[in-house]
Amino acid sequence: MKVAAIIPARYASSRFPGKPLVDIFGKPMIQRVYERVAQVPGISRVIVATDDQRIYDAVNGFGGQARMTRDNHPSGTDRLAEVAADLDDDLVVNVQGDEPLIDPRMVEAALAPMRHNGSILMGTLKTPLRSAEEFLNPNVVKVVTDQEGFALYFSRAPIPHPRDFADELSAEFSRMVAFKHVGLYVYRRDFLLEFPRLQPTPLEALEKLEQLRALEHGIRIHVAFTELVSTGVDTPADLEKVRAVLQQG
Repeated sequence: MKVAAIIPARYASSRFPGKPLVDIFGKPMIQRVYERVAQVPGISRVIVATDDQRIYDAVNGFGGQARMTRDNHPSGTDRLAEVAADLDDDLVVNVQGDEPLIDPRMVEAALAPMRHNGSILMGTLKTPLRSAEEFLNPNVVKVVTDQEGFALYFSRAPIPHPRDFADELSAEFSRMVAFKHVGLYVYRRDFLLEFPRLQPTPLEALEKLEQLRALEHGIRIHVAFTELVSTGVDTPADLEKVRAVLQQG
């Protein structure tokens, strides 16, 4: 089974313009993401999908593979599908370009169910929530799954709701079983090409979570479990956290 990893990378960002190219101890961030993804066993190729010449040149400069895409894609998934249309791989992994600490084992965990069950069209990851503050933070996406590991819902709201101790959440949080969604995806290539053609949906628009489009169209999303966590870079403050982790070794 052939597997390609595609890393969408845009230069424009409302909170942190140019972040794929910020220097992290001598390497641009996109290179650190690329090198970690390339360590995943069974990945046949890693491709950066970008609409920016500066990112394209940087990737080629460190010996990576990049593809220029249209600059009017409404989402990273559309950009992914444009590149995947020219590939013959069975599975396509989507790793965000702002995850310089992504652990290759996280990608392996998301891939494993897709390799063994041909009926799964789309997969992703969850990891335990570790604090009440995370649980209540709307920037941290939560996920609830059924007993077979398929997503029931993704939300920015704190789900599931702890009815019996909602008023004492901070003190009682350890009694909860709640999960954070990790924004790493695996698609069957054929489904990835179909996904951008699916009509956008009300819950997707309300929560601003693209994966809800799949659920609202009846597509089951498998959510694999991992204890591992990564630190995404959304702001300059996040970048300093990443540098601190790398400096510690």
